[in-house]
Amino acid sequence: MSQAAQARSAHGAKEWTFLTNHAHVLLAIAREPTVRLRDVAEAVGITERAAQAIVADLEAAGYLQRERVGRRNQYTVNPAGRFRHPAEADHSIGDLLNLFTDSSHT
Repeated sequence: MSQAAQARSAHGAKEWTFLTNHAHVLLAIAREPTVRLRDVAEAVGITERAAQAIVADLEAAGYLQRERVGRRNQYTVNPAGRFRHPAEADHSIGDLLNLFTDSSHT
């Protein structure tokens, strides 16, 4: 079951979550750096096109880099990147990664 389906209450209303789709995509990639975007999209509950757009946003902002290795992409997350909102700007993305992933990925 996708996160989107899980985020719906018994009455069909969409529930909110603390993390954005950008955070979910970043975490999925941090957990498995050679993951296919099709699998990221399924895990997050978004379309593959949305996952591609989010990865492009994250790359453009310097949060991750993509390298072609054979037929797959391999991603490297920049744990030193800072949160974008001023209220969290004193924290690094590495803090989020350490909270939600095996810290060996950072």
